[in-house]
Amino acid sequence: MAPGTDVSIRATTRPVALLGDPVAHSFSPLIHNTGFRTQGLDYVYLACRVPKDALPEAIAGLRALGFAGANVTIPHKEAVRPLLDRCTPRAEAIGAVNTIVCRADGSGTVALIGDNTDVEGFLEPLQPLADRLTGAEMVVLGAGGAARAVVYALLTEFRPTRLTIVARTPARGEALAADFATYDTHGALQVAAPDQAAPAIRSARLIVNATPVGMHPHVAASPWPHAEDFGPEQIVYDLVYNPVRTRLLREAATRGATPIDGLTMLIGQAAAAYRQWTGHELPREAVQAALKPLFQD
Repeated sequence: MAPGTDVSIRATTRPVALLGDPVAHSFSPLIHNTGFRTQGLDYVYLACRVPKDALPEAIAGLRALGFAGANVTIPHKEAVRPLLDRCTPRAEAIGAVNTIVCRADGSGTVALIGDNTDVEGFLEPLQPLADRLTGAEMVVLGAGGAARAVVYALLTEFRPTRLTIVARTPARGEALAADFATYDTHGALQVAAPDQAAPAIRSARLIVNATPVGMHPHVAASPWPHAEDFGPEQIVYDLVYNPVRTRLLREAATRGATPIDGLTMLIGQAAAAYRQWTGHELPREAVQAALKPLFQD
């Protein structure tokens, strides 16, 4: 099939699924099917609503029906782990899987391998800034599932001198810090409530928003509404991708900080999964063009 032609469903087409509940809002089918169509690959990506009690059957179906793999989203990222044959070290460390690869051996046996490509997607735009980030002070806003991948990535990649988790519920932040103590070889992890976090924000080289605050339609909100705490030496990274330019990023840029938007991570984590399923690089320009009309400015 020539690149750029439409992909039709045939007897040879290998499906990839998104398993979650809900899934109707997901941009993943558009991202991956744009890639398959652009490169003429014989795959199709389907969003499948899977209630919690149906997850074991859905995972068995991946193996039985010849799927190439799957993405996993809320509420299954943690529950799916014991249903797989094995997980990558980073998925084990984070305690969550967002990508499954179905890999057949020579005998026809199919192994289901869990991975977490959020780590790769998150780190991708930070790699060119490594000289500014290695050994620096950092802040992560939030202590939920997204924050777990972020904290693991920062500890293992940049060895910060201080990494402050800002959590509305400090006990949740403390639990997250305890989970990653093994990777905190420099004693960098600290936890702060929002009303105590201003000094850490002001001295941080990198500030990451791992909460949904500021996401459409609540675009007037910010996880850190004190723009005066930002400065030109800082990098502010918002995992929210709709809108692409959140209030947090706009205010940080006004103060001279370097902004990084969540769309970069969204495409990066998708590209890492796409590579594992197909052996091809995601055609990013085509994907960005397909996504652009869907996002708020």
